[in-house]
Parts: sequence; structure tokens; C-alpha cells
Amino acid sequence: MIISVVVAAGEDNSIGAKNDLMWKLPNDMRFFKNLTWGMPVVMGRKTFESMGSKPLPGRINIVISSTLQFDGEKENLVMVKNLEEAINRAEQTDCKEVFIIGGGQIYKEAMRRVDCIYMTRVHAVFPQADTFFPPIDSAVFDRISSKSMPVDERHAIAFTLETWKRK
Repeated sequence: MIISVVVAAGEDNSIGAKNDLMWKLPNDMRFFKNLTWGMPVVMGRKTFESMGSKPLPGRINIVISSTLQFDGEKENLVMVKNLEEAINRAEQTDCKEVFIIGGGQIYKEAMRRVDCIYMTRVHAVFPQADTFFPPIDSAVFDRISSKSMPVDERHAIAFTLETWKRK
């Protein structure tokens, strides 16, 4: 199984402020949905809460939390205690790829295991950011694709869709 990260980050690797995104990029959201549809997504508790504590449709949502619990079973929602358990649960789905979707601490912990990074590089700096993605080590990962997305009527900020693979 391929372990991948999906992240949108500013030029300074910022990914959020006060448990929310700092930009609206509809084409990036569509890219995310198409990429992860039908696959398990792994996230931390804060990321899950930032989505209104509702699982993303069309995907098995695996939430890592040492405190969050729910009674009974919820469709497409699995709670686990750590990243290792999350990856094991994803493997049980017999999927070809699992996507780690945040937040900052989960990304940091996952980088030693990641095979692929789908990075939306948002071409701006966000001084209000309080959560960051770890720097991508070019000694470990090669950028294998890059597609620029300019400012347009739906996107106030230019961004680039990048794919990085472990060497």
C-alpha cells in the first residue's frame, strides 16, 4: 500500500490558523476530492473537528485521537489512537493508497513513512499561521510533476500542484 500525504501549504509551509484554512481554492478542493475519493483518509482530531466533526463522503475516514470517542459505529468513520494503528486499519481495506490529510503534528510524524506527497503550493505567505507542514527534504524526495495554476476569477491566489516521490 502506498502511503501518501495531501497538503496545501503557503510559501512558508503554513497550513492553517486557528484550526482553519487561510485560503479558498476551488480547483485545489476538486483535486483533493478526485484524488482521495474511494480511498481511506487519515487525519488528526483537530482536522476532523475543523470539518465539523463529519466524515468526508465517499472515503473511509480514520481519525487519530487519544481523547475523542463516539458510541457505536458511524458509517465511514474509524477512531484510532496513533498513526501506526491508522495505517494498519487502512491496510485492512485492501486499498492501493492511503492519504494522510492533516494536521501539522500528524504530517510531521508521518514523513518518515510517506511514499508520495501531493503538495498544493499556495504562492503567498500567511503571517497569522499557527500550523506548518514540515519542509520537504530534496535528499529524500524528488519532485516529479508540477502544474501552475494562475490567479483567475475563482482564485485570488496563484498556486502550483506538485507531486513528490520518495527516492
